[in-house]
Amino acid sequence: MGRYVTVSAKVPKELKKRLRELNINISQLVRGAIEEEVRRREEQALRALAGEVSQLLRKIPPTEITKVIRETREER
Repeated sequence: MGRYVTVSAKVPKELKKRLRELNINISQLVRGAIEEEVRRREEQALRALAGEVSQLLRKIPPTEITKVIRETREER
């Protein structure tokens, strides 16, 4: 994973006590939650971008798409 940096967060004492009692690895839990949130937001951004691209592609006439495909096939 490369180099690490420290990220801190304040949690209530009682919650930290409960985490310790349950032998929950706080670092692993936080790292996993952050990774999941980043993955989710990246996916969300890609979906939005795909929607924008879809809108743009709808503006291209089907005949133009056919023409480009034929030209590409002929280049092979």
